[in-house]
Amino acid sequence: MRVLIADDQKSVGITLAELVRLCQHEVVEVVGSGLEAIHAYDRHRPDVVLMDYQMPKFNGATACRNIVAKYPTARVILVSGSPQEIADSGALAVLLKPIRLDQLYAALYDASPPSALGEKNSTP
Repeated sequence: MRVLIADDQKSVGITLAELVRLCQHEVVEVVGSGLEAIHAYDRHRPDVVLMDYQMPKFNGATACRNIVAKYPTARVILVSGSPQEIADSGALAVLLKPIRLDQLYAALYDASPPSALGEKNSTP
């Protein structure tokens, strides 16, 4: 599965990328703002986006709304240090920081389009 990561803290973006790779998925790019995430989504059309909620140049929810408006099948998981309301953002879920590998694995599995993992089965 191809994953785009958006986080304004470079160290967090790098850590998320390492965790995604440990889950056996490809990181297509790590960007640092909501605006960059929108442009990166246009370039890469990833299977899933991991997007920080608090970022400059559009927060994660605003960037998510922009992506989903243009690409209705986009799959975005917001990442936040505190619980966030995502009902109007178009995001599938919120992962709370700090993220554990098992939580990330489950969230990516749940968000994956059927074509990215083959047919989903009951044993991840």
